[in-house]
Amino acid sequence: MHLAYPAVLAALLFCVGVYGVLARRNAVLVLMSVELMLNAVNLNLVAFDVWLRDTLRTGQTLTLFVIAVAAAEIGIGLAIVLLVYRTRAVSDIDRMRELTEPPAGPEDAEDPDDSDGPDGTGPRTAPSPEEAAA
Repeated sequence: MHLAYPAVLAALLFCVGVYGVLARRNAVLVLMSVELMLNAVNLNLVAFDVWLRDTLRTGQTLTLFVIAVAAAEIGIGLAIVLLVYRTRAVSDIDRMRELTEPPAGPEDAEDPDDSDGPDGTGPRTAPSPEEAAA
């Protein structure tokens, strides 16, 4: 077997993965592109292991470790993406740049623990400076 065939295929897979990471804005598609790049690396590891006829099968052993790390990465990454989607209702990477909470809209401006005032007519308001001094 020629080494060029799997190496060219791995290079193509890696390039498609890099394009997916750079061009996509959906977090799930970016994670899929990272997995594609890791699979290209795995293909290279196995191809070079077969080509070098290594008796210890180092390339295939390292491929198993890369697969395990990729499985953990996709599990944690997908959990983070789902958590962010639940709190912000968006999986667009450009909108996830800030780690702060999104600003509250006009409909969310009220305090959640606002209750009726003392006379039961409406929400309790903070006392004015004159009322606080009295």
